[in-house]
Amino acid sequence: MSLLCQESIDELDFEQYLKDAEHGSDIEEISTIACDACGAVTSLDKNVVSSECPFCGNKLIVKNESTSKQLKPKSLLPFKISGKEALESFRGWLKKLWFAPPGLKKYASQAEKIAGMYLPYWTYDSDTFTHYRGERGDDYTVTESYTDGDGKSQTRTVTKTRWTSVSGSLSLFFDDVLVLASKSLPQAKTDKLEPWDLENLIPFDEKFLSGFRTESYGIGLKDGFDTAKVKMDPRIRQAINRQIGGDHQRITSMQTTYSKITFKHTLLPIWISAYRFKDKVYRFIVNGRTGKVQGERPWCWWKIALLVLAIAGAIGALVYFGGQ
Repeated sequence: MSLLCQESIDELDFEQYLKDAEHGSDIEEISTIACDACGAVTSLDKNVVSSECPFCGNKLIVKNESTSKQLKPKSLLPFKISGKEALESFRGWLKKLWFAPPGLKKYASQAEKIAGMYLPYWTYDSDTFTHYRGERGDDYTVTESYTDGDGKSQTRTVTKTRWTSVSGSLSLFFDDVLVLASKSLPQAKTDKLEPWDLENLIPFDEKFLSGFRTESYGIGLKDGFDTAKVKMDPRIRQAINRQIGGDHQRITSMQTTYSKITFKHTLLPIWISAYRFKDKVYRFIVNGRTGKVQGERPWCWWKIALLVLAIAGAIGALVYFGGQ
């Protein structure tokens, strides 16, 4: 974490917040509106009587507006690219799609369908201590004799592995493990918008929200940390494997404890486009800082079938003429 972020944006104590949840000064009551179709919960600008859900395009009904208590965001990344630039990135992404159904790419000209959105995220810092047991494999070679197909005696070099039981412990610190706090978008897609330049986070200011929608978090702080643990696990395993050493490693058991956990609630900017194609909703999202695009898309199966037939025909021709 950069010195600038440490000075301007405080990390909050995880355990202390869980004890004081919904009672601290950092809790606010906000007005939100839920989408009947996809369940996304977003804010709605004052005096707006109708709108569309930015996640699925469904009409939002103002009577569904409600209030809820949520932790105030303490930081955000402002939009860096404009809606026009995001749309250009989106169009470029569409043009590169293989096996797209006829008519899909016409959607790229519908500029009014792309909207700016702030998504809620948690970031976690944590010390970890892991005790593990496993095995270290060291390769060695031996020369073996064998009889070939002609009955002649031959020798060959064979690589074998010698396994040794090991155990140990490992300490690792994790900084700003990023977890999406939204249930409205597939995490597999939003993860691919990374990396985010979290070193440029600035203190939260409502003026940056003007003209954009904001989603309320649907994944709480505690559940978010469970996801963070899953994201930490591969790095812990990699570090254990390095510590075990040798040519091969096996981890048979590991127990990890987490301490000095702190967190931030932050908002990150995306441009989002949702549309219906043959009664199904497809979402496209653009990183509001870098222009990186991820999306769901339909496939044209008859185009794929034609390609498969063409490949099969080419293979058949090669086999036929090769046998002449």
